[in-house]
Amino acid sequence: MAAPLAGIRVLELARILAGPWAGQLLADLGAEVIKVERAGAGDDTRGWGPPFATGADGAPIGAAYFHATNRGKKSIALDFESPEGQATVRALAAESDVLIENFKVGGLSRFGLDHETLSALNPRLIYCSVTGFGQTGPYAPRAGYDYLVQGMGGLMDLNGEAAGEPQKVGVAVADIFTGLYATAGILAALHRRGETGKGARIDMALLDTQVSVLANQALNFLVSGEVPHRMGNAHPNIVPYQVFPAADGHLIVAVGNDGQFARFCAVLGAAEIALDPNHLHNADRVRHRDTLCATLAALTAKFARDDLLARLETVGVPAAPINAIDQVFADPQVIHRGLKVMLPEAGGGTVPSVACPIVMDGQRLVASSASPRLGADTASILAALAEHAAS
Repeated sequence: MAAPLAGIRVLELARILAGPWAGQLLADLGAEVIKVERAGAGDDTRGWGPPFATGADGAPIGAAYFHATNRGKKSIALDFESPEGQATVRALAAESDVLIENFKVGGLSRFGLDHETLSALNPRLIYCSVTGFGQTGPYAPRAGYDYLVQGMGGLMDLNGEAAGEPQKVGVAVADIFTGLYATAGILAALHRRGETGKGARIDMALLDTQVSVLANQALNFLVSGEVPHRMGNAHPNIVPYQVFPAADGHLIVAVGNDGQFARFCAVLGAAEIALDPNHLHNADRVRHRDTLCATLAALTAKFARDDLLARLETVGVPAAPINAIDQVFADPQVIHRGLKVMLPEAGGGTVPSVACPIVMDGQRLVASSASPRLGADTASILAALAEHAAS
């Protein structure tokens, strides 16, 4: 199968996570992604370790963090401060379909690499800026960090135990969601360009994204006027939908309708609980959450975890274990779906990666190479530019 974005060139002037995540996904989809890095240092995350990946010779080739978000790209190392480096970026932008950058607002203007300058050189260019707070508004000049945005955007106040302190999510979800939304915007702009021939300016902000993915919690507030707060592992709108104790650990039970609830109670040997007028429908169960879940927890605690999981699966009640990451990659479904991949890198070795989740026409879309070494493609890219200029 031909890669969906074959023939599309992406110029990535982005570091850390949100912008590179978009670039990596576009590389998975088949685009040529040229990552422009500062000569000598490169993307900050190359040094964000340990752990560090190693090449075939056993020497470190960059932090695992860097390899998590840069597979399938080419790397050119340039001096942004020099006229020569700036001219090279402009030449690349003139031949690119997409540019992704995550400098502070106005940060590229002093290099002559801002949207206005580059779109004048290439009116078909889709220029995607990723910042903490967007190109406009009172916070626009601020630097943005995922951790801060999880707090400012309401997520941390929803995450954690009710009586405990607010908690961030264990991965940088504001960054990652912003990268995903940026990719969606870029693909939409490419589609529109096919109709109009014109590029686009895409303005992505971490805070915008974080607020937008508050999802049902945002609507719970906007509809009711009541502020939702932390509930630990419970669900604000569905009961029972949380972690329950077992005799030897914990499990998740995610009851989604009244029939599942009745079968859950039957498995626990307490079918009468589902017939109680206080428990007949989800709205009833939400109102009586505390007493009901305490009763259910006392019952689940009598079962061995895996035995209860097997019984619930047999009767179609959604339930799952809580896996550590080593258990995730040992899970037979994860193995079957090929979510761990080993990608070749320039030194002759391989680097592990987590595959793109998109499967199209039976084929998983994932880049064919590991993250590049710093400046690995500088010579070939400069040679191609020189050849193009001479023709």
